[in-house]
Amino acid sequence: MLRQVQYGKNKEDDKLPQINLALVFGEDSNLPFYYRKLAGNRRDSKTVKNLLADLDILGFPKVKLVMDRGFYSEDNINGLYKEHLKFLISVKTSLNFVKKELDAIYDDFRTFENYSEKYELYSHTIQTEWEYKQERPYKGDVIEDSRRIYIHLYYNIDKAAEDEENFDRNLIAMRHELESDKRIPEHEKQYAKYFITKTTPKRGTKVIVKEDAVKKAKRYYGFFALITNETMDSITALEIYRNKDVVEKAFGNLKERLNMRRTLVSSEQSLDGKLFVEFIALIYLSYIKKQMQDHDLFKSYTLQGVLDKLDVIECFESPGRELRIGELLEKQKELYIKLGVTPPTSL
Repeated sequence: MLRQVQYGKNKEDDKLPQINLALVFGEDSNLPFYYRKLAGNRRDSKTVKNLLADLDILGFPKVKLVMDRGFYSEDNINGLYKEHLKFLISVKTSLNFVKKELDAIYDDFRTFENYSEKYELYSHTIQTEWEYKQERPYKGDVIEDSRRIYIHLYYNIDKAAEDEENFDRNLIAMRHELESDKRIPEHEKQYAKYFITKTTPKRGTKVIVKEDAVKKAKRYYGFFALITNETMDSITALEIYRNKDVVEKAFGNLKERLNMRRTLVSSEQSLDGKLFVEFIALIYLSYIKKQMQDHDLFKSYTLQGVLDKLDVIECFESPGRELRIGELLEKQKELYIKLGVTPPTSL
């Protein structure tokens, strides 16, 4: 019944049609100020141009974009350079231009100078060149040039150990599948990549691990990368990128706290109305969360705990009379003040 509901991929791997939602937050305010519904089969990397056009209409022609790896594509990076926009994007270390730079410093990466005690990881920044391309349909040619780009590389030893352990567990499970002749069709590519199998009538199936392939797979465990066209050190880039977590938390609030995991509507008008109400509610939740962070309230309360503490305040309405607010406790008044709200007048 809904035009934009399509089958796509999400983090929960739901086998259901879905819609996508684009959200933009202010870096300083931590508040959402833009949303847009998208078709469920639309890839993140395809939304950037329309997003930039909408922001331009809203009066934000020059913005800095902080995006996760779902937004990475060569077209998007070229487009951002073309519009002279600043960006910070997470990328896979398997990308050729990233892997090339990482391999050049791989053996000397984990040095004392590269270690951050605050974040308990190693980091290093490399300045290199982006192979810029701009198609000009009106002239029928392609501009090719180089642009300066910075690759921030990071290594987390705990994440590397966790990934390696999970990988070894999967290898052990797949070896058992081969030895017991209980092959799983979805694992065939991995069987061929990591194992050699020999079968004889007397000894049955013998499975040998391809050590070189295993070492190659583990080589980049624990590493992750950010790219940007703005000059900054690797730790500053990491802090800016991690601040994007506010958007991830917002989607969690939409799905769980605001009960939007399922739209539960069957018309476009109802969907538009529900999204608008959910967006307004998200602004309130995001504001409360920001105030709680600024005043260290999370040491004593959860977000739900604060709402529950204020929810018990009663309000009385009588025809022809002013609204009356019930009794307020001192702790409730303190919460209102720390949230930046004038406490309602009590009886």
